Amino acid sequence: MSNAIKQAHQKELFGHPIGLYVLFFTEMWERFSYYGMRALLTLYLVEKTTADNPGLGWLDSESIMLYGWYTMLVYVMSIPGGMIADKILGQKKAVLYGALILVAGHGILAFDQMWAFYSGLALIILGVGLLKPNISTMVGGLYKPGDIRRDKGFSIFYIGINLGSLLATFIVGYVGEQIGWHYGFGLAGIAMLLGLVVYLYGQKYLVTVGNKPTEEDKTTDVSIGKLLSDLFKSPVNLGIVALIMAYAVYAGFTYSGVDSWGYTALYIFIAVVAGIMMMIYKNLETQISKDRYLVLLLSFLIVIVFWGAFEQAGGLMSIYTKTNTDRVLFGWEIPATWFQGLNAGFIIIFATVVAGYWAKRKLKGKEASSLFKMAVGTMIMGLGFVFMIFAAAEFNAKGSSAMYWLVLAYLFHTIGELCSSPVALSFITKLAPVKYASLMMGVYFAATGLGNKVAGVIGESASEFGEYAIFSGITIFTVVFGILVILLLKPLKRLTHGAEDNEVEMHDDEAEGFELADN
Repeated sequence: MSNAIKQAHQKELFGHPIGLYVLFFTEMWERFSYYGMRALLTLYLVEKTTADNPGLGWLDSESIMLYGWYTMLVYVMSIPGGMIADKILGQKKAVLYGALILVAGHGILAFDQMWAFYSGLALIILGVGLLKPNISTMVGGLYKPGDIRRDKGFSIFYIGINLGSLLATFIVGYVGEQIGWHYGFGLAGIAMLLGLVVYLYGQKYLVTVGNKPTEEDKTTDVSIGKLLSDLFKSPVNLGIVALIMAYAVYAGFTYSGVDSWGYTALYIFIAVVAGIMMMIYKNLETQISKDRYLVLLLSFLIVIVFWGAFEQAGGLMSIYTKTNTDRVLFGWEIPATWFQGLNAGFIIIFATVVAGYWAKRKLKGKEASSLFKMAVGTMIMGLGFVFMIFAAAEFNAKGSSAMYWLVLAYLFHTIGELCSSPVALSFITKLAPVKYASLMMGVYFAATGLGNKVAGVIGESASEFGEYAIFSGITIFTVVFGILVILLLKPLKRLTHGAEDNEVEMHDDEAEGFELADN
């Protein structure tokens, strides 16, 4: 028997590498800082400059516009963040630099100056872009291929995400609303600093993961430059990209608002991604791969629709909670930010229940495919807006609406998220061509970001059409969209060519991983 002493990175706690808990607390504090900032953002923007706790006095539409751009860029920056880690820094250093940038960003937001506000937002976007995609990759790297503890490890990790969100909305939300917005922003920065300290302390437990890529790793990566150069050899695909580019320039000159040229940049980005996606399809060698790829593209559309509705939580619904809801309970007014914590709380309560329902349904031989779950999840989430319709109708009649409408709406949104979100990323990994798997993860983040931008555009329009019309429109569209996906389920499943047919039953204690709207 060997008497060798285990090195730090080989040690375990509760049956898992200690490095898992280092990443758990790093991510928990990072999500604490992000969701704390998210809970305050739109409310700070719309609060009157003459209030006891003054904000910036923006219009509702202006604040939701900024919220849409901000949350979109947070996800889109995950693409270059992942590429920088894969080709230059390695995940470990990328997470470190991302954490440092986040500490600086949240710290700057503590200052009550407009330059500090915009600079802080920009740094947070860059920091999350470096940290978010790479810390999850490091969690997977802690386990050898085939290690049955991997799924449990991710479930533990995702608890940290939801715990961070739950704590942030209550603590940062209260401090920001009741004491001072910039104290709340500063508190989020302190939380991120704690996460950075945990990460630095735990480096000895992360020796084998996230290291700088080798030359061999770099040579096996897919070259985006090569895909784009091939685009110029395909006249039809190049023509499609050129049309989108032309519209991008047109948008810059004709769109109203201060963000007209922002849309130009967005459409150019979409054109480049579309060109890459078309060239990947053209390069696929088998019909099975091409069929699965088409279903993959549909799944990205579902992701956009889902988050385009769901992310009203941090924008339109947040402002509605603050201005239109009677939040007094036993003589005390509940902070508006606390309602955003309902999502994380409901996730912790219902995650295993929802996962267990789908597992039992599958064992009984009933429909439980990923596409079906995503469609049903989108519909359930959309039906949550029925309660917001009731709330808006009550407000129009009485001048305020009851808070239980919000509780019910968030409950349905969370159940829908638990049906759809956990399987979306897993489904994409099953369908993506192996050679392009990492690139498809980037496109998934881009789709999530685009969904956040769609949420902003929808929320902005409430100033023109009213909350009742917007909530009604979201409900109708999401339900009809979900029904269409279900009606197309059989032909779509045929196109997957049995990608999910060979899955094995998991034990009851192997919980399905889940994550919040930041995905």
